[in-house]
Amino acid sequence: MLDNETKAQLAQYLELLEGDIQFLASLGTDENSKKTGEFLNEVAAMSDKITVAVADLPRTPSFEVNPATGKSGITFAGLPLGHEFTSFILALLQVAGRPPKIEPEVAAQIKAINQELHFETYVSLTCHNCPDVVQALNIMAVLNPKISHTMIEGGMYQAEVEEKKVMAVPTVFLGGEEFASGRMTIEQLVEKVAGPLDASAFADKDVFDVLVVGGGPAGASSAIYAARKGIKTGMVVDTFGGQVMETLGIENLIGTPYTEGPKLMAQVEEHVKQYDVDLMKGQRVQDIRKTDLVEVELANGIVLQTRTAILATGAHWRDINVPGEKEFKNKGIAYCPHCDGPLFAGKEIAVIGGGNSGIEAAIDLANLAKHVYVLEFLPELKADQVLQTKLASLSNVTVITNAQTNEISGGDQVEALNYTDRTTQESHTLAVSGVFILIGLMPNTEWLPETIEKNPRGEIVVDGHGATNVPGIFAAGDCTSSAYKQIIISMGSGATAALGAFDYLIRE
Repeated sequence: MLDNETKAQLAQYLELLEGDIQFLASLGTDENSKKTGEFLNEVAAMSDKITVAVADLPRTPSFEVNPATGKSGITFAGLPLGHEFTSFILALLQVAGRPPKIEPEVAAQIKAINQELHFETYVSLTCHNCPDVVQALNIMAVLNPKISHTMIEGGMYQAEVEEKKVMAVPTVFLGGEEFASGRMTIEQLVEKVAGPLDASAFADKDVFDVLVVGGGPAGASSAIYAARKGIKTGMVVDTFGGQVMETLGIENLIGTPYTEGPKLMAQVEEHVKQYDVDLMKGQRVQDIRKTDLVEVELANGIVLQTRTAILATGAHWRDINVPGEKEFKNKGIAYCPHCDGPLFAGKEIAVIGGGNSGIEAAIDLANLAKHVYVLEFLPELKADQVLQTKLASLSNVTVITNAQTNEISGGDQVEALNYTDRTTQESHTLAVSGVFILIGLMPNTEWLPETIEKNPRGEIVVDGHGATNVPGIFAAGDCTSSAYKQIIISMGSGATAALGAFDYLIRE
């Protein structure tokens, strides 16, 4: 089941096992059970600390990862390969006794949960967002015996996926009811269960010199550059990584021929943690105001004070604002072809957007779907020519230009898309099971007060030093009036804003 390179990497991790592990497996005579059994026996043969036993579990094939005595609460229904192989390795290490790498206050929140919780997460092995959720819920199960978690591989349990109408991954069920969908951090999952961190966790926060709002490339760059100046630096982060976490292949980061978004931002986060940065994760900011200092108010009501602030809140996918868009989100409407594409295998789908993101998505989806319709509002596609050429070579793709989407409709899930031909004004309906929307980004600035100047697109107006019109408040990255939205440009603008803030501090 495992190639030599993977086995070599796994062997290194198995050397780190601190205690004995037992795979408790429920296997039948079907092909999937055979593959699962082979996988478990192959792994067990690599370490004398791992044994395999047989049991009758709710799903076949599936297996629990338990300590030698007792239960961990972690179950894998399906093979944890692809992006989930890391989840499997971390489960082995944590069940064997290695502490999870999470903040102490988050661990305390998890251990304090006093109710029986059984989570089930539906994933696809090509989803780069799914492991974050799987690993977070596995950690919760390891730390609290009242919590259990089962990862369910959608390809192996397709009937369940269809029965529960799972149209996006990861989708988490709690006690049989849908609990959450999409990428979530452990802080967000814990807050959803146990509520936000107590205000006492922020009681010892002194005045910052620089407080960065946002955890994408611009925010991380700002924090690193500020901390390197030796000034008191903090970061308020909802989800570390930002929009880059939705990007799979990155080939234009100079000096790095190829990487992937989640991998890159994991490295960036580790880089930030090498400095004295007060990283406050899982926190949303709802207001910012200038008094003698700059005050940053969190959604939980806590007010942090800082001499300067850097807004690096990034952007999100633009909505098309038509009937059915909100109603069918995660019920056929999707934004990530790598994550959700496998759920639409053999089906007819639509991609809205003719730029690079839309055409890249259409090319990827054409490998899975029965047919892909690409709808572009303008008379011609806007994507790079190399992408258009590749798209034109695919026989199961239809490009429709001058198309104005009017409505997305269906019953429990997407069934059709209606659009108007802007040339003829004729109305057309496509029978599709999914709609991927990729029409560009909108800045995350809707929460900002009117005192901070924005342009008509909602982007924060900054000068060459990253300064806004409000003294002491700076901004960087995709939330600003920067002409181009690229990772490398965001990192550069973050550095600029930090240097601008430092210059402001020494002159004030």
